[in-house]
Amino acid sequence: MTQIVIPAPDDMHLHVRQGNRMVSAVRYAAMHFGRAIIMPNTMPHTVTVDQAREYYEQILTAVPQDASFEPLMTLSLKPETTPEIIREAKACGFIHGVKLYAGHTTNSAGFEDITIFYSALEEMEKQGLPLLIHGEAAAHIDVFDREKVFYESTLPQIKKDFPNLRIVCEHITTSVACQYVLDAPSDVVATITPQHLLVNRNYMLGSGLRPDAYCMPILKRAEDQMALVVAATSGNPKFFLGTDSAPHPTFGDPGKAKYASCGCAGAFTSPVALALYAEVFDGVGAINKLADFASRFGREFYGLPANKGHIILSREEVAIESQLTFGETHVPVFRSEQPLKWKVERVIWKDWEYIADSSWGISCKNQKPQIPKGDGAFY
Repeated sequence: MTQIVIPAPDDMHLHVRQGNRMVSAVRYAAMHFGRAIIMPNTMPHTVTVDQAREYYEQILTAVPQDASFEPLMTLSLKPETTPEIIREAKACGFIHGVKLYAGHTTNSAGFEDITIFYSALEEMEKQGLPLLIHGEAAAHIDVFDREKVFYESTLPQIKKDFPNLRIVCEHITTSVACQYVLDAPSDVVATITPQHLLVNRNYMLGSGLRPDAYCMPILKRAEDQMALVVAATSGNPKFFLGTDSAPHPTFGDPGKAKYASCGCAGAFTSPVALALYAEVFDGVGAINKLADFASRFGREFYGLPANKGHIILSREEVAIESQLTFGETHVPVFRSEQPLKWKVERVIWKDWEYIADSSWGISCKNQKPQIPKGDGAFY
């Protein structure tokens, strides 16, 4: 049985919701990740530093006892976002970026005229505060072409007008976006999700509708999927892990659940993401490059130190549950009809470790772990 050790990773794109559901979302994220960039599309959106601070404190109360998990907060870029807000965000120390929802997604209708944000973008460029961008054109554009249009027109103009603006192209899904990031300066990077690496639109639509795979940006063509795999497994520091894990209830009212007449966009992957990424990297003979993608490139872009912990993954098939409990409801798990090909075996922190059970949960804690030797090592 092959095993690999990686430094404790970070999720550079995560949704943890609010209220009772937040407790479960944080718990599942904290199982395997040391930190996470928290998305601000709450209700209402997190727009001010005070709102971000309140959300930050709420998330901390949901972190399980003894877990080592730090939320890295963001603001939502709105027309009312002033240069003063940007300066305050930079100075506060716990806000790590500002998110622009250019395209339609959960709790956001998107924007067509990006110039309304230029005063804020100018200040972000001065302050070195990254722009995290959901890169899709407006809703009247065909859903499969929105990202392509955005990366061919809108984003090049933003970068031309603000050449020193640091940009994270979130959850890219097309070969066009991959090429843009590759050709752009070193301060333009991208996150890639497990679902966009593992499947394409044929999986979602080709033999019956799979609501669990419906997300925004939507799954694209097979050639786009292959371009993402090449980018993610290349060892290029411009590409790093961001799950975009987004829990929605299995059943409920239209617009508020996955299985409804108007189902929600979002794939819930937090507890299985590392295993899914390992499957992708292993599938192309690049498992030795997973550590940098998951644990190094993202934190280095954000100027963060390495986490004080390790994850041991083993190549072992294991069945997963189709849905998990979130407070008083349930949330479907992405691609639960197939077994995982890799398993998180142990989660090791400074003074303790978690040992995975026979499926993929966490069963027990040891106080004096034996730290493995060598990141990325096989044994």
